[in-house]
Amino acid sequence: MKHKHLLTLDDYSRADIEELFKVATELKINLQQGKDIDTLRKKTLAMIFEKPSARTRTSFEVGMVHLGGHSIFVQQAEIGMNNRESISDLAKNYSRFVDGVVIRAKKHSDIVEFSENSSIPVINGLSDSHHPCQGLADVFTILEKKKSLDLKVAYIGDYNNVSRSLANVCHKMGIELVISSPKKYLDFDSEGLSLGREEDPIAAVKDADVIYTDVWASMGQEDELEKRKKEFSEYAVNDKLIQSAKKDVLFMHCLPARRGEEVTDSVMDGSHSVVFDQAENRMHVQKAVLVKLMGN
Repeated sequence: MKHKHLLTLDDYSRADIEELFKVATELKINLQQGKDIDTLRKKTLAMIFEKPSARTRTSFEVGMVHLGGHSIFVQQAEIGMNNRESISDLAKNYSRFVDGVVIRAKKHSDIVEFSENSSIPVINGLSDSHHPCQGLADVFTILEKKKSLDLKVAYIGDYNNVSRSLANVCHKMGIELVISSPKKYLDFDSEGLSLGREEDPIAAVKDADVIYTDVWASMGQEDELEKRKKEFSEYAVNDKLIQSAKKDVLFMHCLPARRGEEVTDSVMDGSHSVVFDQAENRMHVQKAVLVKLMGN
C-alpha cells in the first residue's frame, strides 16, 4: 500500500483495503495476547478537531499508546485554523513538529488543503462529506462476523458522510449495498459507486445480511432535525424491520445514536446488534492506518 494520506477511500484499491484489514487483524490479536508493539515508538500524532468526538479521539489516542507512540489533542478554538492562521501555514508548522495529523473538520476542503501543504501523513477523522475510518471499520466488522463478501447491506437513512464512505468500501470489496430513504433523499450523486436505491425500507432489508443506520440529522444539520424526524419517521430500525431481513442479520450504527428515533432500544440492545464491536474495531483499523502511513 503506497499512500501518503487517508482523506477519502477513492484512491484506495481492494488490495489496499485487504492489506489494512490484515494488519488490523494482527494488531487486534496481538493486543488480546498482551504482546507489546512499538512500531510507532517516539512518533507523535497531532489531532486537530473542529467537531466533538467520543470514539474518534479516544480510539486514536489509545491506539497510539498501543503502538508505542504519543498523541496531542488540539481544538480548533486553540489554533484558529483558517481564521487566526492559514491552513497552509499550520500544515507547514505541524510538518516540523509531529509525524502525522488527524483532522476532524467541518469542511472536507480544509483537510485537502492541509494535506496539500503537509509533508507528513494526514488522516481524515471526519468531514462533512467523508468518514473513511468509519467505513473501513464497518466493513472490517462485517467480514469479521460474516466471514464472507457475498453479502447484502441495507443502509436505512440519509446518504451522508458515513454512508458515502461505507458505499465506497462496499463497492471496492464487491458487497451489495442498498440505500433506503424518503424519495427526495434518494436523489444523490453516487459518484460512480455501485449501489441500489429503495424508498420502501421493508423492501430494502429483504434478504439483507446487515442493517445499518445513522442519525437523521448529522452534525451541522441540527436545525433540520425536527423536519427530518417527520420525514424519516417510517425509517426507524425497529423489531419489525429486523424481522423482515435474514434471521441472522446484523444491526450496525456508527454512533452516537438517538435512541427512539432512528433505532429502538430493543434493536440497539438486542441480539442482532454489533454496534459496540463495531465501535471497538475503529481502534484496530485506525491502528492499521497509522502503521501503514506513519510506520516507515
